[in-house]
Amino acid sequence: MTKVLVSDPIDQAGIDILSQVAQVDVRTGLSPEQLVACIGEYEGLMIRSGTQVTADVIEAASHLRIIGRAGVGVDNVDVPAATRRGVIVVNSPEGNTIAAAEHALALMLSLSRHVPHAHASTMAGGWDRKTYVGNELYKKTLGVVGLGKIGSHVARVARALGMDVAAYDPFISAERAQMLQVRLLPLPQLFAEADYVSLHLPRTPDTENLVNAALLATMKPTARLVNCARGGIIDEQALADAVENRVIAGAALDVYAKEPLAADSPLRLVKERLILTPHLGASTEEAQENVAIDVAEQIRDVLLGLPARSAVNIPGLTAEVMELLKPHLQLAETLGLLLSQLAGGQISELEVRLQGEFASHPAQPLVVAALKGILSAALGDSINYVNATLEAKERGIHVLEVKDDASRDFAGGSLQLSSRSPRGNHSVTGAVFTDGELRITTIDEFPVNVTPSRHMLFTRHRDMPGIIGQLGSLLGEHNVNIASMQVGRRIVRGDAVMVLSLDDPIPPSLLAVIHGINGIQAAHPVTL
Repeated sequence: MTKVLVSDPIDQAGIDILSQVAQVDVRTGLSPEQLVACIGEYEGLMIRSGTQVTADVIEAASHLRIIGRAGVGVDNVDVPAATRRGVIVVNSPEGNTIAAAEHALALMLSLSRHVPHAHASTMAGGWDRKTYVGNELYKKTLGVVGLGKIGSHVARVARALGMDVAAYDPFISAERAQMLQVRLLPLPQLFAEADYVSLHLPRTPDTENLVNAALLATMKPTARLVNCARGGIIDEQALADAVENRVIAGAALDVYAKEPLAADSPLRLVKERLILTPHLGASTEEAQENVAIDVAEQIRDVLLGLPARSAVNIPGLTAEVMELLKPHLQLAETLGLLLSQLAGGQISELEVRLQGEFASHPAQPLVVAALKGILSAALGDSINYVNATLEAKERGIHVLEVKDDASRDFAGGSLQLSSRSPRGNHSVTGAVFTDGELRITTIDEFPVNVTPSRHMLFTRHRDMPGIIGQLGSLLGEHNVNIASMQVGRRIVRGDAVMVLSLDDPIPPSLLAVIHGINGIQAAHPVTL
């Protein structure tokens, strides 16, 4: 029976969903050694931020098909190692959006009104109203670093509070910023102008220690900094010094470079104007249930052979794209599988040409599907949408994408795959008809009109009397039934191709006889 391991605490709603399709083992608190020892039993793994899914874990996961992270970040998963093994990694990019945004706003308000420290003073018997005079957010400038889903929600709420919002995000268009009613600024200018800065970006090699002593020194002495995004973006020693020395007015952190926060962290020594919370951004009842349901549904779907909504290592293949391009992806994969068998493997170069209406579709998903088809003949079930690009690169397949929207060969456009290999060059073209039916429309530039079937035979031959009859008789003698047949030629008595759909595969011994028919130049049995 299919088995899924849940190695971090997950809301029961998620476990209930997984139980519909698998045996679910909840084993939290596993050591790295224990996880490596047991992971080989499971096809699915569901985690939160606690479990570290290292390359060693993935190497030991001989049956693993999917890793689901119930949250936004996947920095505790070795995604490249998972990709190499063809393991899908999914997360829940929207499940805790509101929770994380509201926590950032809560910290901003708490900083402004000294809420934690005033509370502690009052509980200790004090009544110190003068020390804890605060500041209003109204008409202050908020700098949002990262205008993704969470940062955008913070910006919207901040504007409702009467704040002027500026933002830094090199991947956001001016139109999107205008829609959110925020000003786009370079990062140094944003830090210099803002009264509050809220960070909402991932931890990458480019963002690690992005906020350092030099950048903190450019901020106003009245400015405050909030980080509910990812630890490691801020140089924690530099921040502790900046708050202690009143370079900035205060800071609030929910995430840290290493979690749990070390007992000797310099942040713990700052007694005033610094608020620390233990990674509570997603810790609301609503968010925990939302992310558990979201990720559990994706694990369930993948185990049932369906696509995942939020795979982080399938380029360009969101659930929306998968649904929109479903027949087109199927066509690309079918043509890739056909081409690889015509070429006999060892493809060194692949051209993917999107023609007519096809040119309006995103190319990358179709390229991935074509590569999956090409490599399936050699790699079988181990190749999938996750690792197809990587496997092709490691095999030296150079890919060229071409869009030709001027081509009008079919109403819905067409897709052409062309290959180069030591055994020669080949090309196949296909189209998706209005009823959703797939058609092969050219083979090596010869026109045909064939519906793909499980077993097929493609021949290249001289266009001369008797060949079709000889081949038909030969197949009949060997009890191979022909379901349909088409011949494509460019000139009379020149070269031609023949495509036969068969009810049965061609035995290897029969293929040798077919090659012996006078006029047959090549014969390729194909299984789709």
